[in-house]
Amino acid sequence: MKRLLDIRSYSAVVAAVIAVLCCATAHAQVDASLSQYWTVPAYYNAAATGRTDFIHITAGSRLQWIGIKHAPMTFMALADMPFKLLNRRWGVGVRLQQESMGLYSSIQAGAQLSWKKKIFGGTLSVGIQPGILTETFKGSRRFIPEGDDAHTGDDDAIPSTDVNGTAFDISAGVMFEHKWFWAGFSSTHINAPSVTLKTEGDEEHLYEFNAGRLYYFLAGSNIPIKNTLFELQPSVLVGSDFNVWTATATFRVRYKKFLSAGVGYRYNDAVSIMVGADYKNFTFGYAYDYPTSAISRATHGSHEVFVSYNVKLDLGEKNRNSHRSIRIM
Repeated sequence: MKRLLDIRSYSAVVAAVIAVLCCATAHAQVDASLSQYWTVPAYYNAAATGRTDFIHITAGSRLQWIGIKHAPMTFMALADMPFKLLNRRWGVGVRLQQESMGLYSSIQAGAQLSWKKKIFGGTLSVGIQPGILTETFKGSRRFIPEGDDAHTGDDDAIPSTDVNGTAFDISAGVMFEHKWFWAGFSSTHINAPSVTLKTEGDEEHLYEFNAGRLYYFLAGSNIPIKNTLFELQPSVLVGSDFNVWTATATFRVRYKKFLSAGVGYRYNDAVSIMVGADYKNFTFGYAYDYPTSAISRATHGSHEVFVSYNVKLDLGEKNRNSHRSIRIM
């Protein structure tokens, strides 16, 4: 007999109460809510690839809600570069993410391609990202306490063996970049992939995870302060599935294109402080989030770290898409 169930909800029961909180929205489950989103715009929008004459490589990690057992941990890596084809500039990249939460884990992998056109004094980019979404639940490690009123040890609503599955996933977006500002709109998991996870044995059970379609708007700017070595860098990220939404506003100051610091606020979630540094071809960024909700009673906050490296490319002519900084964001 086959049973079709939402494994994400049951993994939360086994993992911890914190996992239940994460199930509130698909956004928290599939795509990470990053405080340093401007560092990795291609994480949300494939059109953000190939923006400079560099091979741009970024790796980062987010440790959510330190002090709570089984809280989410996210690791990601992105790389992109420009190239020319048919006398036009393009961008290409890759995006990888691994997330774990209790007995649950997921992997996202995608290839990115963007097409660019000069228009209105800036550059319009259109990008697409085909990829895969893999979901895993370690049912062999489950533990159900005696006397649990909701579940028993033989409850097949919770897998007792390891299960996993993979589905095709696709995302796309557009971005417009000007000398003084940038803005983009994108949608991830456009096909709302459904991942089916199977158990093995005499009686087969099916568990299903559905990744909801999400929409994002990102925007920001570099504003030099006249006659100083300072730049103001405001930015915003809004995400929604048209049922729930989240919004993050950030304000940073950069000095001598070297050191930066700022604050951020994620609506009904957390406040952030962040610092960063650019040294030669390296960029370092750190953010600390403190929750503004009741969960602050159980956690010390969240930590997020990113490191980027740039390798200069020779495209045969001066970069027509260059900015005053290789990292406008």
